[in-house]
Amino acid sequence: MIHQRKDYPDIISYNRFVEIMQFALVPLTLCTIKARFGKCSGISFIDSTPLEVCNNHRIHSHLVFSEYVKTGKSSMGWFYGFKLHLVINGEGEILSFCLTSSNTDDRNEAVMDSLMKEIFGKLFADRGYISQKLFEKLLKKDIALVTRANKNMKNKLMDLYDRLMLRKCAVIESVNDSLKNICDIEHSRHRSVTNFLVNLISVLTAYSFVLKKPSVFSDSNMQEGFLFLLD
Repeated sequence: MIHQRKDYPDIISYNRFVEIMQFALVPLTLCTIKARFGKCSGISFIDSTPLEVCNNHRIHSHLVFSEYVKTGKSSMGWFYGFKLHLVINGEGEILSFCLTSSNTDDRNEAVMDSLMKEIFGKLFADRGYISQKLFEKLLKKDIALVTRANKNMKNKLMDLYDRLMLRKCAVIESVNDSLKNICDIEHSRHRSVTNFLVNLISVLTAYSFVLKKPSVFSDSNMQEGFLFLLD
């Protein structure tokens, strides 16, 4: 930095900044989870999104994450990296998250146990979370998993409120889009695993300060209408 140097006489260099980033990981994580995450309101959405660490053409030459990631497949195709699992509320606030390798099933028991610690009420998800075992396990924790039915499944009557909320599942995809395209959570310039984690937590923290988050309720009238259906 050559501009405004006199205003910041003790500023460190970029290389030094990258070196000491790792020491902020633990306090930043605790601060984010305890103070910056939202609160469950009984309406939650869950989904996962891929975090590529390099282009597929450079998989064999990429060494930074070779011990931690595998090749996985998402709805957009094959990728090499991690998978970020998110749970949000109706206001677009992050409730919990979990980072896994790309080949981890969304319905993995350890992942779901980690994500569901503070969740209650109804949990809306896409067809990737369809599992009778998972449904029964969550039901014991007072969590009702609501998903669309596959084509080969018998049609069952669904509450009107649940049907309307399933149409709003795209809100969590909007959150993932904000994390990637606005907050830059995904890029291929990481040179260490620790700095990757610091960047991940920093982005989640930065997102918590966004004033206008993707929301299920675009206005107060819509929210009152949903609450009326719920009653």
